[in-house]
Parts: sequence; C-alpha cells; structure tokens
Amino acid sequence: MQNGEENTDIAFKTTGSSWLSPVSERIGVPLDQVNFIACQVFGLAVAFWFRLALGPHRASAEVRHAAAVVFGAAILVFCFGWYAVHVFLLVLACYGIMITASVHSLHRYTLIASLGYLTLCQVSRVFIFDYGILSTDFSGPLMIITQKVTTLAFQVHDGMSRKQEELNDDQRRLAVHSRPSLLEYLSYNINFLSILVGPCSLYKDYIEFIKGQRVKRVRDSSSQQSDWDKVPEPSPVRTVINKLLVCVCCLLWFFIITKAFPITYNVDPQFVSDASFVTRLAYALISIQAARPKFYFAWTLADAVHNAAGFGVSGVNARGEVSWDLVSNVHIWQIETATSFKSFIDNWNIQTALWLKRVCYDRAPLHRMPLTFVLSAIWHGVYPGYYFTFITAIPVTLAARTVRRNFREYFLSSRQLKICYDVVTWAATQMTICYTVMPFLLLAITPTVQYYRSMYFHVHVISILAVILLPSKPRGFKPERLDRHSNNNVKED
Repeated sequence: MQNGEENTDIAFKTTGSSWLSPVSERIGVPLDQVNFIACQVFGLAVAFWFRLALGPHRASAEVRHAAAVVFGAAILVFCFGWYAVHVFLLVLACYGIMITASVHSLHRYTLIASLGYLTLCQVSRVFIFDYGILSTDFSGPLMIITQKVTTLAFQVHDGMSRKQEELNDDQRRLAVHSRPSLLEYLSYNINFLSILVGPCSLYKDYIEFIKGQRVKRVRDSSSQQSDWDKVPEPSPVRTVINKLLVCVCCLLWFFIITKAFPITYNVDPQFVSDASFVTRLAYALISIQAARPKFYFAWTLADAVHNAAGFGVSGVNARGEVSWDLVSNVHIWQIETATSFKSFIDNWNIQTALWLKRVCYDRAPLHRMPLTFVLSAIWHGVYPGYYFTFITAIPVTLAARTVRRNFREYFLSSRQLKICYDVVTWAATQMTICYTVMPFLLLAITPTVQYYRSMYFHVHVISILAVILLPSKPRGFKPERLDRHSNNNVKED
C-alpha cells in the first residue's frame, strides 16, 4: 500500500513549477500534464499577441526572434525546471558544430551528437527513473530539437557542400546556403510555438514566417485566385477555433472513453485466460482506438498555436480557401479511414515521417526502409516496446505492399467491388495497426511478449507468409504515381 501511495505521489510531482499543484490534485491529472496544457494555452495567447503586436510590419526580425526565444525558454523552464538545461546544452553544442565543422561533414557530426545525447537521456529515464515517470520526461523537447538540428544541418550541407545536380527536387528546394546566426538558430529551435511538442518545421519556412515573407511567397506561387490576395495576411481565427474544437472533443473522449479501456488490460492474466480470442481482439482494437485522442489533442493544439501566430499557410485548396496545414502533424479523418498501412503512416506524426524521409530514406544508398525504421526506433527511445513495434512494421509494410500489388486490380472493375475492397482493407489496416503499435504503448518486454502470445503472433505469421508466397511484382504490375503531398517515408514502390 505504501509503494502505491509513493508512486501516486511521484506521478503528481514535477521537476518544473508546482504552482498548479492544487489544480492537479483537484482534477486527478498528473502535474506535468497540467503544466503542459497550461503552457500550451499560454502559448496560444502569446501567439495571437505575437501576430498582432509583433507582426513583421511592426517589429524587426531580430525582435521577433528574441521574443520567440524568451517565451520558449520560459515555457521550458516552467515545465521542466533544471532539466531544461539538457535542451539548452544540446542546442548550443549543435550550434558549435554548425559554425566550426566543415560543411562536408557537419551533418554527420550533428546527427551523431544529437542522437547520442538524446539516447543517453532516454536511457536515464528507463534505467534510473523506472520506465519513465512522466514528471521526469524531459525527452519530448529533446526529440523535437534532435529533428530540428539534424534537419538544418543536412540542409546546410546540401546548400553549401553539394552540387545542384546531386540533389533531388526536395533537397534543392530546401537547401540552406549560409550558416544561421546564433539568434536565428536559437529562435528556430527554442521558439515558444514548438518547444514542447513540435512539430519540426523547416528552417526556411520558419525564417520566412519571422520575416513576413511566407504568405507573399505562397501567394506568388499559387495558381489559385481568391479573395485572400486582397489582404496583407489571411486571418487564422476560424482555423484556430476549428482546431480548438477538435481538441475539446479529444479531451472529452479521453476522460470518457480512454480511461474506461486501459491498454494494460490487454495483458491482464485473468482477461487473457478467460476471454475468447475474438473478445481479446475486439478489446485490443477498442483500447488502441481510445488511446489515439491524446496524440490528436497534443498535435492539434500545437498546430493551432502555430496558426494563431500566423505560421502555417501552405497555399490555397481546391475551393480557393487558405490552407493552414503547413506544420500539421496529423490528419485525423485520413487516419481513421485509412485503407492501407502506408496511408496510416503518411497521416500520423507527419512531420516526423518527413524528417525520417529527408535525413534517412532519401539519402541511404541501400536498405532504405529498414534503416528508416531503425532511426525511428532510436529516436523514439530505448523502451523495448518501441523496437518490437518498428521491427514488426517491416514485414507488415512489405506484406501490405505485396498484397496490394497482387489483388487490388481485381477489385477496380466496378464500384461495388471497390467498396468491398475498401471496407476489407480498412478493417485489415485497423487491426494490423492495433497489433503493431501495442508494444509501443506497453513499453516493456514482458507485457509485449504476453500480448503477442495471446494473439498467437498471427500478424507476424500472415505477413511473413504473404511476403514469401506472393510474387513481389506480379505480371502486369505498373507502379502507381505517388501523391506529391504524401510524405512517403515508406514508399509503395
């Protein structure tokens, strides 16, 4: 009983500010999570002020950079206390590499330094803090910083070291042709918009936003004609309100549904022994579906904060409306209706998938997909469950690709067959995702093995048999044209 009380007491403490402890105790939510929500709401208010009072027409780029850094650092210290030093050290160390290392190798040094430091911190969470008590979880900002410093390092390498003909279109467009100043580097990495949960925006996009050039460039490059080109800057208010409503729905879902279907019940010994396979399968699916809204909430709120500051315009949609999805990290509808493993991946944690694509998949000479999954696993942390998930994802991805190539064409001859195909592949995708990501939430080896044994390793077996027995490129196969908006960190072809 005493140990249980100690664990509960620890969960409601934080290395950051304790000002909101009464709120935490009153609503029964750990203090670090209360601090996170409070800081994001504060960031939302600051973002509106930043756009209106410190807009690019009212303040210089230097002032906007400095304000973004000050508020970002304040939020970081409020949430993590002295643990914020880890973030500051990593950023400054990587800037030292940026300005002293050769442009031919700074990207490698930055990748090794940032991933190495991140891994050391994550090891301390698992082996010192007993599987990551949330109050000590300062690795979230470090994960975002790692993405940003490596992204920028590779883009500086592309712009200052490689020839244009050696770059693909994406690398050529994003190449940075000069090393950033210290203020620009700090602002890009520690700004209040993304310091807690990201996402990882592109350096050139961020600098254009600070200088007030982003909207003009998008407007000039857009082929769509609409009313938004009649005003200096489109208003994000409606978009922000819509995204906040999504956040409210996610919170309600979390308190009503998520807590009623805990993930750990999937490996409860009595449940596993008494429930039928179909019942266990159904509960697993429901519990995974119930766990998603907390991610939807965090990413959508972060997106709203960026938009409130005026950052996020990507262009004009088919209806002539401004699209505020430049830094969106999740497409909820596309995830819930995904009919393929790749479609799910392309719409989940979008900016991380783009980072993996740009620093690994597009650059690896061989074994691109396995290397991308390995980098993703290392970046996520050292929990064994992460590695179970990403290792399982490799045969699942190969099997999904093979099955699609072999059977999809037979269901395109009529609308009815196509609907049947979509329904079946939707159900298969949701069940496969559930099976694959379960270790990601269980974290440890023992519950992961218990879960897979209770499921008879059926997805592993089916995936491996599909890869072995079905031809990888059936007769008459034609590669599908890839959607240019897809992040394609794991391509179909």
